[in-house]
Amino acid sequence: MAEPHDLTALEQAAALARGELSSGDLVEHYLRRVAAIGDTVGAFVTLTPELAREAAHAADAVPAEGRGPLHGVPTAIKDLTLTAGVRTTFGSAAFVDFVPPVDADVVRFIKAAGLVSLGKTTCSELGCSLYSEGRVAPPARNPWQLAYTAGGSSGGAAAAVAAGLVPVAQGSDGGGSLRIPASLCGLVGYKPSRGLVSGGPLGSGAFGLPTSGPLGRTVTDVAALLDVMAVPVPGEPYLPPAAPPGGYLAAARRAEPGRLRIGRFTTPMLADEPVHPDCVAAVDRATALLTAAGHEVVEVPAPLGPEAWPLFEIIWYVLALAPVPPQRESELLPLTRLLRARGAEVSAGTLAATLGELQAQVRLGARRTANCDLLLCPTLAAPQAPVGWFTADGDPAADFDRQRRFSPYCAIFNVTGDPSVSLPLGTTTDGLPVGVLLTGRYGDDARLIAAAAQLENWSDGWDRHPAIWRAVDSANVNGDGVDRSSS
Repeated sequence: MAEPHDLTALEQAAALARGELSSGDLVEHYLRRVAAIGDTVGAFVTLTPELAREAAHAADAVPAEGRGPLHGVPTAIKDLTLTAGVRTTFGSAAFVDFVPPVDADVVRFIKAAGLVSLGKTTCSELGCSLYSEGRVAPPARNPWQLAYTAGGSSGGAAAAVAAGLVPVAQGSDGGGSLRIPASLCGLVGYKPSRGLVSGGPLGSGAFGLPTSGPLGRTVTDVAALLDVMAVPVPGEPYLPPAAPPGGYLAAARRAEPGRLRIGRFTTPMLADEPVHPDCVAAVDRATALLTAAGHEVVEVPAPLGPEAWPLFEIIWYVLALAPVPPQRESELLPLTRLLRARGAEVSAGTLAATLGELQAQVRLGARRTANCDLLLCPTLAAPQAPVGWFTADGDPAADFDRQRRFSPYCAIFNVTGDPSVSLPLGTTTDGLPVGVLLTGRYGDDARLIAAAAQLENWSDGWDRHPAIWRAVDSANVNGDGVDRSSS
């Protein structure tokens, strides 16, 4: 018999609407699972069980006719996202006791839709790295193999969903921070078009690179959470694209993108780096499935190349200059301190020139692929990386360069603002997940979601689970992530 966590988020909501479960039941079910394996996979920084129970009680009191598609379903909020009255550390010891007075807009929308947050998920410090290994929580580990990283900066969110601790989670993506963890952990990670999801109420847009987005196991779950997040807010710096008829969930359920011309490439964009055969094989499988579905897949040049890296890294240095109390700067990680030191050396003139040159390259890249409806490439240059691998040399500059070589694809689409999704289409020879990146035209999120849902259907589904999924208490979990409860 299926356990509640075996159901998708939408299936759980349907069971709630039928009265087969209550939101309170689901919260207690997931809290037990978090108590058993949450620290093992490094999913949470802060748990809020009493707040979750109160929210579940309120959700259960809402009449069925007043409920949205995810009403009453448990979720979690990334620790980089402001949450009123809840400790929010931004992944940093420098903010270990910070409690925001306001919710981020996206948190307001999640609450208003009746979802119930269990707490704050582990992230990298200030969102600066693609792994989540800080000083405020255990490292986010890949539930498929605990020796490997769950990625970052939304690593805890991915670990939570892949381990069955919540069915969907909010994350954010400024250079691949949703899509990288999704690829590593076998999930769907969606970066919306620039402006689709509000970044308010604080901040000025950070040059349009970061955005909140959904993380889940299926395209329909992700589309349903995107509908929750994509609420227009006055005063945002970027005009939001128009929503499709019926919303993004309807687009996913229709799964009818029309016949598409899809440009495929495997050449890395931010580094001259060999690509692992398993990553190429995942793109090959996606190519075969998309062709079978009736689309034209053609080889195209990568939109941008390694010449964009010196420009992107300047922007990344400046983005690391988030306000930090001066007396707590010493508590930051070596990588964060390096990025901030380099960012402090960037003049206003250099920054303005960099943004202009980067936009010029974006224009050229867009013209190279203008005859394509979608782009297809690997999510990463390698399938997995061990916990501690990026920091092993003790040199933050080497750490940063390793990240560039490991993830030379995702960040380009933060620069362009295009919608981009990592889909769990591949596996390594030993069965670990490998993602592919499908990217749409700016503002055309509905078509990208429809194509992703169609690809999921043609693949016969990809909602697979690691052995730790079946663990019911920490004593059953061996250090390699294998469930020993039946042995």
